[in-house]
Amino acid sequence: MSDSVPLREQYIALIDEIVVTTLQGKISSTEQVYQILLEGVTAGTGEVFELALSDRLTSTQEQVDRETDSLKQAKATRTLRAIKTIQTQWQRAQQQHKATEAIATAVKEITIAPTGERLPTFLRVTDPNQKQPLNLQQLQQVSKSLQQFAQADVDFQQISEGISRGVATWGGLQEYLISWMYEQRETVGFGGVPGETGPWALWAKKVNSPLPQALFHSFAMEESAIEFVQRQRSISLSDWIELTLVLQYLQRGLVNWFDKQPYNVQAGSKLSISTFLTFAVIWSQLANGFGIDTIYGNACSQVMLQILRNFAPRQYFPLYGGIFASFSGSYLRDALNYLDEPLRRVEGTQEKARILTLLGYSQRALGDYARSLEFHQQALEIARNAGDRPCEIANLNHLSRTCVAQQNYGTAIDHSQRALILSRQAGDKTGEAYALVNLGYSEVMQAQQQEQREPETYEMAINYLKQGLRLSEQLGDVQSKALCLSSLGIAYQVIGESLNSVKYLEDGFKTAQISGDLYLQGLNLANLAQTNYSLANFSRAIYTGCLGMYLLNQIASGEWRKPAKLLTILQRQMSGEAFQEVLAEHRQKIISIIGVDGYDYIPQLLEEYNGET
Repeated sequence: MSDSVPLREQYIALIDEIVVTTLQGKISSTEQVYQILLEGVTAGTGEVFELALSDRLTSTQEQVDRETDSLKQAKATRTLRAIKTIQTQWQRAQQQHKATEAIATAVKEITIAPTGERLPTFLRVTDPNQKQPLNLQQLQQVSKSLQQFAQADVDFQQISEGISRGVATWGGLQEYLISWMYEQRETVGFGGVPGETGPWALWAKKVNSPLPQALFHSFAMEESAIEFVQRQRSISLSDWIELTLVLQYLQRGLVNWFDKQPYNVQAGSKLSISTFLTFAVIWSQLANGFGIDTIYGNACSQVMLQILRNFAPRQYFPLYGGIFASFSGSYLRDALNYLDEPLRRVEGTQEKARILTLLGYSQRALGDYARSLEFHQQALEIARNAGDRPCEIANLNHLSRTCVAQQNYGTAIDHSQRALILSRQAGDKTGEAYALVNLGYSEVMQAQQQEQREPETYEMAINYLKQGLRLSEQLGDVQSKALCLSSLGIAYQVIGESLNSVKYLEDGFKTAQISGDLYLQGLNLANLAQTNYSLANFSRAIYTGCLGMYLLNQIASGEWRKPAKLLTILQRQMSGEAFQEVLAEHRQKIISIIGVDGYDYIPQLLEEYNGET
């Protein structure tokens, strides 16, 4: 095209030429139109072409609408059809232009970056949170383009090789992405028999590349990523990029698959949540292993934050839950602690508020109430400034629950009342259900602290709890229903209605199993043990106490010692032999929940508790 003619006029001429050629019958397929547009429209000038196309479309449509002569109208209609074909093929060509621009931009940014910034730049241009993230084919194009700069700097050769190997390794693993689920029928998650079952063990067998294979084997043996890094003598840039791409595509592939299983309780959102958390923690542990301030450590933190940013806006982000059943393996027991340090480096954003909410809940489960309050206060302030009302309400609810754990009932009531007012103003029914539960629960615990024994004192508080339960059932929110049932069980335990307490706590445990919240499962079982003991149902107390003790210990919650104390008392009252006989009677039921290894670990836990006291 002539440089002397304005670009808009050139594009109008191009459109008219395509229309004329079409009407003359010289264009036989839409593919020809697509190729003409690819050659005729210069990259970066798409907006000018779109305006010219829009003008032609509008003027032709007006001509069709007002034309009275049938022959002229027929010609205008054919012209309009030709222009609409151009419009359709332009949308296709535009995607190709955008892909070409994205590839060119990625290569340019990597090659102009200073030596120490090339790896962070690579991670930034391949960030899946971009509006137009690079797909596998485009990544391969980046790799080929970087080959042109390989002689200029070894870094470009290493990045190019790392991309090629990463894509190839992922290609070999892709067909085994979920096949482990069909072998692992009892539990679905990232645990399994060390070295034998679970996803890591399978992937270690199927991958040929040394570094990913070593990492997967390490996880299969329940070693942390920190231990893995400490054993590595040296990792090249190409090795690191290969491993990064493989882990990223495994995580995204799993989430995509789990997201398509919304009606499967064992899969669905619960496993999507677990996948996001598991991989975020792995990257955080890798950062810790390399050293937060090293190039690789910094890069690992960068990947971790990309995962969390992708996770935070999702509808199923657990504003009211943190420890999930499939988030298993001893190397992940207190793993959420690892997210803390890298997160400190991030400025206040809506995503950070949501991640801090998750960490605050998890710290409460671990028994660190001071850190829990700190995280929730930070999250509350950031959410308020970001206008994230559901997150703001969630943190008021969490603050209430943590204050109850600290026996600061007045402040707990205040937080839950504020959450109730805000949730009703915002129409946040989930937040309202939690606020009702927390208000009722806080008032029950305060009345108990003040040694108020009259049942009518507790009526209003229990009414709040039942309102919350009804609302959670209407919403179909399993997590809030589990908390409602658990809180009602404890409330009835407090006022001495043990049979009602057992009913609600048992329902609460079953519901928490569905939601996948291990902390709530453990708490329900621990309280059931106490209530069964008060009813002199010692067999049931042993069964529920052992399960609760084990589950709470598995998530590193200090509250495992409460059922351990009760079980120790029962051992002394019954004699050790009688205790073991009752435990053996419940063996099959216990194994169905925590497996043979869990059952065998129960005596060891009791010994550990007795060694502490």
